Amino acid sequence: MAPRQPDLLQGTLDMLVMRAVADEALHGYALVHRLKLISGGRLDVPQGSLYPALHRLENQGALKAEWRLTDTGRAAKFYRLTAKGRKRLDAEVSEWKELSLAIGLVLERT
Repeated sequence: MAPRQPDLLQGTLDMLVMRAVADEALHGYALVHRLKLISGGRLDVPQGSLYPALHRLENQGALKAEWRLTDTGRAAKFYRLTAKGRKRLDAEVSEWKELSLAIGLVLERT
């Protein structure tokens, strides 16, 4: 039996997407692959969740998209983090670390 896929907390996907494209522009398939690779196979983001998140972040000004050719010569929309997105990512990562610390402390005490 395969291990259960952990559910992403509300709002976490946006933060993970922004972090994945913070260093270089990626298209959707590459973004999913990067998240899966970095998480050691623990995160497998379905397309039905990814593309709405990408469009939402683009509409909010956190991501900028442009059409480019992939390594295989196929046209794809590449997403990159904007300055506004960088500020948001930094704030969300800080909040996430604080929340994770607090939850860790509670779990250790009970």
